[in-house]
Amino acid sequence: MRQAGADMAKASQIQLQAAIDASDVIGRWDWDIPNDRLYADATVALLFSVEPAAARVGVPLNLFLKAIHPDDRAEAAGVIARSAKVGRSYVQEYRVRSADGAMRWVLARGLIELDETGRPRRGTGILIDITQNRADEAACSAGMSDGSDHPLEEAAELCLAAQSAIQKLSEPLLQNMIDMLLLELGRRLSKPAHDRLRTLMN
Repeated sequence: MRQAGADMAKASQIQLQAAIDASDVIGRWDWDIPNDRLYADATVALLFSVEPAAARVGVPLNLFLKAIHPDDRAEAAGVIARSAKVGRSYVQEYRVRSADGAMRWVLARGLIELDETGRPRRGTGILIDITQNRADEAACSAGMSDGSDHPLEEAAELCLAAQSAIQKLSEPLLQNMIDMLLLELGRRLSKPAHDRLRTLMN
């Protein structure tokens, strides 16, 4: 029985890993900052080598940070910490070691909210798989910008703010719609980056 359970878990992991490979947008996360509990769906959990069941009920942020490449970890944690101090959005790229052992490049876009006293209260965001866009790291570093002046970047930032407000309402339909919009914006954001890299390599 124990072996059968292990086989089922492995099969589930393979299916979820295939989902990561099949889509540019990996998923979304929600961080309860005062209690340091980060909630994420199964695909995001596997990307960071976190047990999906644990991610559903919330785990410390540090458990996700451990999966980030050692060369990128300090900077990634620093960006989040600086954003948490002032309550702002951020965009960053880093490498993670996922559950299947593969190293992937991720574009993370997040928004940190402050409470009425100015303390960080909640973080939300989306993750986009840009591994293919970073196939040639040298070319990518020389030619890719963060696209901060692109209308899609502005739309994603506003959408994150809207998502935060909608989460306070008991409106499942609106919550589903804003989640779908965030995922679609993530897909659209990943395409220009891929096109810029392809131009550089031709």
